[in-house]
Amino acid sequence: MTDQGQGMSDLWKRLRFVFVAILVYRIGTHIPIPGIDPDRLAALFDQNQGTIIEMFNLFSGGALERMSIFALNVVPYISSAIIMQLFSNSIPYLQELKKDGQAGRNTITQYTRYGTAVLAFIQASALAVTLSASGLAYTPGPSFFVSAVFSVVAGTMFLMWLGEQVSERGIGNGISIIIATSILTGIPGAIGQALEQSRQGDISVLLLIAIGLLSMAVIAVVVFIERGQRRITVNYAQRQQGRKLMQAQTSHLPFKVNMAGVIPAIFASTFLLFPASLSTWFGQSESFGFLQSFSLALNPGQPLYILVFAGLIISFCFIWLALTFNTREVSDNLKRSGAYIAGIRPGEQTANYIDSVLARLTVFGAIYLTLICLLPLALINFAGISPTISVGGTSVLIIVVVLMDFMAQVQSHMMSSQYASLMKKANLKNYKR
Repeated sequence: MTDQGQGMSDLWKRLRFVFVAILVYRIGTHIPIPGIDPDRLAALFDQNQGTIIEMFNLFSGGALERMSIFALNVVPYISSAIIMQLFSNSIPYLQELKKDGQAGRNTITQYTRYGTAVLAFIQASALAVTLSASGLAYTPGPSFFVSAVFSVVAGTMFLMWLGEQVSERGIGNGISIIIATSILTGIPGAIGQALEQSRQGDISVLLLIAIGLLSMAVIAVVVFIERGQRRITVNYAQRQQGRKLMQAQTSHLPFKVNMAGVIPAIFASTFLLFPASLSTWFGQSESFGFLQSFSLALNPGQPLYILVFAGLIISFCFIWLALTFNTREVSDNLKRSGAYIAGIRPGEQTANYIDSVLARLTVFGAIYLTLICLLPLALINFAGISPTISVGGTSVLIIVVVLMDFMAQVQSHMMSSQYASLMKKANLKNYKR
């Protein structure tokens, strides 16, 4: 078999692994927690249609609605990863680990796993208490609590392991693929709901077509912006390397227009689930009745929801950039390699210049993320369509970004196999002779 054939065989092997992992995940979303009454569970979700709980159900791929062992999905892992990312840029011990190369990164990954287990146990305990208090358990008590908690924690840890296996043995980021798969499974239901509303005369066909065109426009904008770059020209001075005189060269520093990616949208969505959780746990008590009203005000499409969601996205865009990108380090690396930006002195002025460029990019990126996440939802609610998160901009953003990354890695594998075959055909063994 040729090198190109071996490369393509390895690519298909990785793709098959991703497909099998997705299949296992989807099967797991239909395995219920022991001791749950399905009829009462269905009635509870019918009462909470259009609320923020639907968002959590969306990220779980419908597992929460079926109250399966994957009810928490990878949300604890995402929260743990974000917390560890924040700490690794503020705690000296974790900063040193980041500088230790692969061994340090492995240690940080292990801490992230421990954090996932802790968060999953806390959230699973709260979920088990809520299920018992809502009358969804056949036999509420310690036995149900233990079985429910350990089932959900085991499901979350299995999904974390599955995502890591996809990243290592498949293609793309495994956790991102699981999230995108969860959202994609809700799209057929959203389309079917819209078509049913059109058939019953609740919305017009023209409005439905307009929504479809709006969705395609949002996808086009996301692809255009996510591929966009701001390139800062970097000049390398003439230098001596051994006996060779290296001529002056020109390169560039590429910065994405949206430096923060989809993290701010995911963070904001996860953060908004917290009031809904509090109202579910304590809202029945008279002393905490205000939580119920506050949670209703944070339902998708409500003015308070839009304001809080926009504020969280914009704030976290700047926070994430400040914590994950060190302009001083970039400036020092350029100075050590003999590179400079035309018209800017090396050192502190270079760092300040890069800071100013990134600040302008982040302003644009934050506005772009806010509009993408909220504008489609606001227009759909304004049109009078039953609110559903599945057609929201956050879902489109996550799906498009994950698919773009997946396709880029597939193309990278194909190109590497082609280059390997080309180098073998060139027969460069006798080149030095």
